Amino acid sequence: MSNCPCGSGLSLDSCCGPIIAGAAAPTAEALMRSRYSAYAQHAYEHLERSLSAEQRKDFSVEESKRWAESSEWLGLTIINTAKGGPNDNEGFVEFSARFRSEGQEHEHVETAIFGREDGKWVYMGQVPEKGQPVRREQPKVGRNAPCPCGSGKKFKKCCGLAKA
Repeated sequence: MSNCPCGSGLSLDSCCGPIIAGAAAPTAEALMRSRYSAYAQHAYEHLERSLSAEQRKDFSVEESKRWAESSEWLGLTIINTAKGGPNDNEGFVEFSARFRSEGQEHEHVETAIFGREDGKWVYMGQVPEKGQPVRREQPKVGRNAPCPCGSGKKFKKCCGLAKA
């Protein structure tokens, strides 16, 4: 028996193995640990299955496979958890995942959001880091450009006018 990659000190069969194989995770933290172990074990089906329906839209098995197989998984540290227990419907797990890629060590720190879909815990995304820049969906409108509201006026004389 080998130790579970998640760092719990238990064997894979006693820890993340059953969850990776399809058993429901009892807590958000257990699902987080199993997702880390799935990267280390190259269990891509679990990675996809443990995502929310919204997150699955952007999931790429090929991309996950490329990243997981080009990395050496060095350890998972659970920093903090909030909610995410057997009777909760949402939970937050702050963690640090260390890995080596292309000869360099990296650390991924995230506060993951978990929720329930069909009664099972799923990964729903991450809490945005404080101070993250806001990215515009469309290019910035110049002061002398036509106003995007369609008034026919210049932006600076219409919607760009400073409100007092």
